[in-house]
Amino acid sequence: MTVLFEAVLSVALLSFVLAVAVLTAIVRDVLTAVVVFAAYSLGLAMLWVLYRAPDVALTEAAVGAGVTTALFLLAISRTVRPVDAAGLVDRQSVRPRSLLVAGLVVAGLLLTVPALPPVGATDTPAFGPVAEYYLSDSADRGVDNAVTGVLVVYRGFDTFGEVAVVFGAAVAVLAVLGREVMTS
Repeated sequence: MTVLFEAVLSVALLSFVLAVAVLTAIVRDVLTAVVVFAAYSLGLAMLWVLYRAPDVALTEAAVGAGVTTALFLLAISRTVRPVDAAGLVDRQSVRPRSLLVAGLVVAGLLLTVPALPPVGATDTPAFGPVAEYYLSDSADRGVDNAVTGVLVVYRGFDTFGEVAVVFGAAVAVLAVLGREVMTS
């Protein structure tokens, strides 16, 4: 992809993610909010693909857009939707201080963007001597995939913690679904 195309696509995806994030916050209908939240997660997954982080993109798509949306829809199907829930949030219920704080946080985050290195720049710390060590040491250990080597050898406890969290979430979901099956 050309640099111009990547920049335009990045701005378009960021605009989409920002728009659906705002829309998620201001819609009053819970079902609409869940659907828009799923679109938000898919937009983020596409951004991660564009930024060359396919593992993060897959996780976002599976967990954010897939599992979370399915659980929200299951919860909605088990509850009663109010008839008058259509439309957007009433403007009188929004506190100006909340908007100011949200605006300041967004502005603060946007101020840090110029300090980030360009995507794929070879002069970033990720391409320094540590990366060369990981690549050569992974090969010395007989690990063909350097990402697998880093996750298993160097970040083993962190990876184990992530697996434990995902396993705990799966057990909780199965417990909730099992309880739903038993009571219905």
